[in-house]
This record gives sequence, C-alpha cells and structure tokens, in this order.
Amino acid sequence: MKHTSKLLITLFATAAVSASAASGQWLDYKGKKGPGKGKKVVLISGDEEYRSEEAMPALADILSRHHGFDCRVVFPIDPKSGIVDPNNRTNIPGLESLADADLMFIATRFRDLPEEQMAHIDAYLKRGGPVIGMRTATHAFNIAGNKKYAHYSNGYGGPKKEWQGGFGKLILGDFWLNHHGGHKTESTVGIIAPGAEEHPTTRGVSNGDVWGPTDVYGVRLPLPKGSQHIILGQVTKREGPRTSDPFFGMKPTDDEAVEGRKNNPMMPVFWTRNYQIPDGKSGRTFATTMGSSTDLAAAGTRRILVNGAYWLLDLEIPKTGTKVDLGGELNPSQYSFRRGDFWPAQNKRPTDFRLKRRK
Repeated sequence: MKHTSKLLITLFATAAVSASAASGQWLDYKGKKGPGKGKKVVLISGDEEYRSEEAMPALADILSRHHGFDCRVVFPIDPKSGIVDPNNRTNIPGLESLADADLMFIATRFRDLPEEQMAHIDAYLKRGGPVIGMRTATHAFNIAGNKKYAHYSNGYGGPKKEWQGGFGKLILGDFWLNHHGGHKTESTVGIIAPGAEEHPTTRGVSNGDVWGPTDVYGVRLPLPKGSQHIILGQVTKREGPRTSDPFFGMKPTDDEAVEGRKNNPMMPVFWTRNYQIPDGKSGRTFATTMGSSTDLAAAGTRRILVNGAYWLLDLEIPKTGTKVDLGGELNPSQYSFRRGDFWPAQNKRPTDFRLKRRK
C-alpha cells in the first residue's frame, strides 16, 4: 500500500511538473469586462525580424484588459532549452488552443512547423475561423515540398491549384513581393482608402493616426476579388539623420511623401478579404503588412487592429474607436535580424515578454 501511495504521489508530481512546464511555453491573459467576454483569441508570434514576440503580448494585454477577451500568445520555442527563439522555425507549442478559438492573429515568417502543429492551423481555417494576418504573415510558412502542408508555403506553385501562392495568397490575399518603401529609411503613414471612410474598422482613426517605422510592403494589384482596401500606406521621408533609437530616427510627425511611383499608386497596408480553403467553410480576414512592435507605439495602429478584431467577430465598434491604452511599458526593440547566439544569450522565457507595469 505504501509503495502504491508513493507511486501515485510520484506520478502526480511528474504530471504537475509537466503541466507547469507546458504552460510556461505561452502566455495566458484572462479577460476582464468588455464586449469580448467569453471569447478567445490566439495570437501566434514567430518571425526573426519584426519582434512579433513583443507585439503579440502587447495586443493580448489590450484585448484582455479593455475588451474582455481571453487571450493566449504562443511563441517560437527552442525545445531543448525552453527559451523564446525567433530563429527556431520548427516549433510553436500551444497551437492546440486554436481548437476553441474565436479569432487568430498570426505574424509568423517562413515557419516549417511539424505536421501535428500545422494540423491545428489547418483545422481552424477549415472551420472558417477569422484571421488577422500581420506583416510577415504574407510569407508565414516555408515547408518542404514532400511534407503534408507544403501547400501553405510562400509562393507555393505545386499541383494543388486552389493553393497557388500558399497561405499568404489564399487566406490573406497576397504573398511576399518586395520592400516598396525604403527599408529603415522611409516610414509608413496611413491614409484612409477611398470608399473606406465609413467602414467600421476606421472608426476613431484619421489620416496619419496609423503610423510605423516599418517600410511599406509591395502587394500585387489588384488584390483578389472581394477584397477591400482600408488603409493605404504613404511612403514618407525621414526628416533628419538615422539614429540608434527603435525608430531609426523616423517620427510620426514626419509628413513629406516620397515623390514618384512609390506613392502612385499607394499600396494598401490594411485590407479585408473573404477566404475559403478546399473542403472548408468560408471565413473573413483582416490583413495588414504593418505590425512590428515599433508600429504599435502609435495608438492609431493599435486601434485599427483592435477595431479589426471587433469587426471580424461582429462586435459593435464605438464611434470613437476601441480603447487601446497600454497597461504597461511597451519599450519596443529596433526591428532587425538577431543571428547566432543572440537568443540563447538572452535566455528569455514567455513571461519576460509581458508588459512591465508602470510604477
């Protein structure tokens, strides 16, 4: 009997440790009061350059604190050390939480996830779950051609006709094209697209409110039938020298548009789209080629993203737009690639990416 008791205690302790270890691989946010109460949002980070590991916790904090959504942020995790490593393209634990999610944010870049993880994303899309795709989500996956989910790859050109262009094309409306604006030299100033002035997602947003030091991405025009441009990206000159601050010396007060083809026509940087994958239900997308953590320093950028979440979930957006005050210090990092031993040396866990509360 004693041996049985000891065995049960050991098994219980092992299970508890395993559960604790697993939960430490992501961040959960319990929703407070708000229209999103009872709804669940999963935010998927996983890019090497634009600091989605900082951006997604900031958005989850806003969505849960001000709007009532239960949120889970998942990260690229090194399976051996358990640290957050954006350069690890093959592991994002916690995607099973998509099974009962009401909304998915995704900002991954060239991920090659195992079948058991991709299956959760595939199942979510087959049921027509709404999607907010940010920045590098146009080229979210790069999966070898002999694998089950190779058709999700950026620019896919294989035998599955409906999937030509991959996840980016079928779900968001386009896949990776180019840097249209000057990388780290020309910022993005958001201009409400003609015809979108009365769209619910633009409530509380005026020209110039949406801003980011990320350059405008090029997209193939026209976007697929049924897409609607919401915000256009004015390619804007930096006034002054490049600096070492997180914005490379660019400021939201910069207002001189670059002359010539970069702004004629302006590229859409936010748009809506309906999607449907083979053997799946139809769903809606709110896509943006913005979304670095530095872009979220602008309240207008945060607001249109949260407005987009409301719109996808058929929630009424206030006339003045959604509340997007930060509950802590964002302190975004410069966007850049950090290679080699950078992330192992940082030794950061998901909990290190929660916003630090203001004193």
